[in-house]
Amino acid sequence: MEITTTPGIEGKRIKKYCGVVFGEAIMGANIFKDLFAGIRDIVGGRSATYERELQRAREIALQELQQRAREIGANAVIGVDLDYEVLGKENGMLMVSASGTAVYVE
Repeated sequence: MEITTTPGIEGKRIKKYCGVVFGEAIMGANIFKDLFAGIRDIVGGRSATYERELQRAREIALQELQQRAREIGANAVIGVDLDYEVLGKENGMLMVSASGTAVYVE
């Protein structure tokens, strides 16, 4: 399934608009990840632990988006937008949401 942030797919004609689809992933940060990320913040550098969690959340959100598009008969999703938020008490959770328009292309 093709997924794109653009309003169409070059060289392909949209035959049917199936609707707006969403995918979400909410990931909790545990105390050990927070501890090591905090140390990394003090000494400088990137937090590979959080980067991996962010990547994993993004992949889950996009997989859900694709699944929901397939369920309504689409073979592509256009106009995809990714949003990132922190949630929960003391911002202890990360949410990644993906949305787009499910379409059927030739």
